Amino acid sequence: MKNVQKNSPAIILLIVLVGFPQISETIFTSALPEISRDFHVTAQTAQLLMGSYFMAFAVGVLVWGQLSDRWGRRPTMLLGILVYLIGNIGLFAAPEFGWVLLARLVQAFGASVGSVVTQTIMRESFSGVKGAQVFAKVGGAMALAPALGPFIGGIIQQYFGFKSVCSVLIGMAIMILIYSYGKLPETMEPKATEQSVSIWQAAKILAQDKRVWAYAVLIAGINGILFSFYAEAPFVLMQMYGMDAMHYGIAGMVIALSSIVGAMCANYVVKYLTSYRIIMLSLLVSGLGVGVGCLSATMHSSLLFLVAFFIVFTGLNTILPLVLNDALVGYENIIGTASGVFGFAYYVMISLMTYGMSLMHNGTAFALPLYVGALIVLMLILTVTCLRKR
Repeated sequence: MKNVQKNSPAIILLIVLVGFPQISETIFTSALPEISRDFHVTAQTAQLLMGSYFMAFAVGVLVWGQLSDRWGRRPTMLLGILVYLIGNIGLFAAPEFGWVLLARLVQAFGASVGSVVTQTIMRESFSGVKGAQVFAKVGGAMALAPALGPFIGGIIQQYFGFKSVCSVLIGMAIMILIYSYGKLPETMEPKATEQSVSIWQAAKILAQDKRVWAYAVLIAGINGILFSFYAEAPFVLMQMYGMDAMHYGIAGMVIALSSIVGAMCANYVVKYLTSYRIIMLSLLVSGLGVGVGCLSATMHSSLLFLVAFFIVFTGLNTILPLVLNDALVGYENIIGTASGVFGFAYYVMISLMTYGMSLMHNGTAFALPLYVGALIVLMLILTVTCLRKR
């Protein structure tokens, strides 16, 4: 097991850097119905703000991962945050939906630096059980942050409207840029630049490893389910069950609680069970939540709906830190570029999965649990076929 490097950043900074992209992904969810009305677009079109985010995010992790190996972690991170700030300013100034969508793409491209470069820093600083525990702590923030997005956005949007949400994002970007400039050290060792490979070389190497593909689908499935929930839940809870934006944000904290419980479970069970067994048991728990979700749609119960997805996300959040920690074991010598390629692959899948939810949107509460159930079955199949020997 590696020791933490002397120039590694504090855990709180890692949490901030890995968390702000997640908040940005979901902060608009409570405003989707308002955006649909104000810009005169359909619900499916408004949901493009979720799916398109991940397409730009996927391109971003590919670019920033490569640049972090060439320029270093610190300058790459600072540049990415600056691009993120520009995207937020564009959202605030956008006069029509097309401009909102374009600014959202810029925002996502910049925000992706917080995902890929932060994970690169963590992977080169920790390994083994310690790495899994660190990823559990930071992974808890990764899962908690998307739940904070609807909570923050719901309160702001309820009283001040969509533009005020953009103002908050601008202020957040400025504070993160200042914090990172003052506290983020360079963690890449000088010799690492001699080992850099091209994006295509790294992609060719990773593509031959079915274990990496399985981990990519697991990460994509976990996040695809999460952001499908945030794309669809506002229409279920607000339009079908009558919640206002503020109460929807508060209800979303149930999902935040599941991220904390899942991270605690991961931190504990990793010492006693293999990753394979933890993944299988956790997916079965999430499958139980899908059954409760179908029951909630039958009974038209918002409370049962939230209980169902608390169960689903408790299972998924137990898995997430384990797969993030294990995914690129053996590729430490090209970790920056490999993280970018790996992140690109799973964020493309997340985008497609989130877009799939918009296609499944049919005005009923059954669409979400059925779609989530199908993704969990896919994850179970890949876990058994690709990871069982490990």
